This record gives sequence, C-alpha cells and structure tokens, in this order.
Amino acid sequence: MSNEFRIRDYQEGDFPRIAQLWAHTGLGGSNRGDDAVVIARTLTLGGIFLVMEAIPSGDVIGSSWMTSDSRRMYLHHFGIAPDHQRAGLGKALLEASLQRAASRGLQIKLEVHRNNTAAIALYQKYGFTYLGDYDGYIIRDLNGAVP
Repeated sequence: MSNEFRIRDYQEGDFPRIAQLWAHTGLGGSNRGDDAVVIARTLTLGGIFLVMEAIPSGDVIGSSWMTSDSRRMYLHHFGIAPDHQRAGLGKALLEASLQRAASRGLQIKLEVHRNNTAAIALYQKYGFTYLGDYDGYIIRDLNGAVP
C-alpha cells in the first residue's frame, strides 16, 4: 500500500466509487438520502466535496463532504478507507477541508460517533471543541411526520 495521494474536488462521475467507500466505511448510503443528485444540489448551494485518491491506482480512499448554510460549513461523510487508516491521510484530508472552509470565512461543525475515539482525537487536535450535552435528532422521511 502506497501513501501517495491526491486531493481534488468531486466530479460528477465519482459517485459509484464514493458509494463504495461509504459502504466500506459505514459513512453513508441510500437509506440516509445520500446520492449523486443530493451531492450535486449541495454543491450548487455552496457545498464542497473533496475526494482523496491513491496514486497511481486512482482508487478513492477518502471523502470530505461539506455543506453550507452561509454561516458555517457542516462536515459530513469524512473518512478514510480502513486499509489506509492510521497513515496520516485523515490529517491531510482534514487540513485540506479546513483550508477550504477557512477560505470562505465560515465556521465548521461536525458530528462524530462518541465511540470513534481516533476521529475525536484528530478533531480535537485541530481545535474542534465538544458542544456539551446536545443530542442530535433527525427525520429522514418527512412523509407522515407532521401530525
């Protein structure tokens, strides 16, 4: 395994390889509303999607999807393929993500599973702070959600 990589912007034809990465890492899937149409929509609304590729194979080994509400960026689906983890690639992808968000002058916020201690340590190293006793809630399907 080589640790040579490139980080680039998402391109329309990337989704099948991104979906494979997310399936392999547990980062996303169709049950979460993650598809190429949603990615394209978030990009037109000011989002950023970075893809990390291995060199020379071109395999997608990392993703960083950031959406924007014009006040802050929300970091989603940030991860590295398991067979490439613990090699400093997460650090490189996070630095690229933070630089892109900073270039827009926006805050950045993320959610991380409380048991993902490696990710938490990385985020804290870069200055992310725990928001306190907030619990996250979501409605994935709004059909029938309004009483």
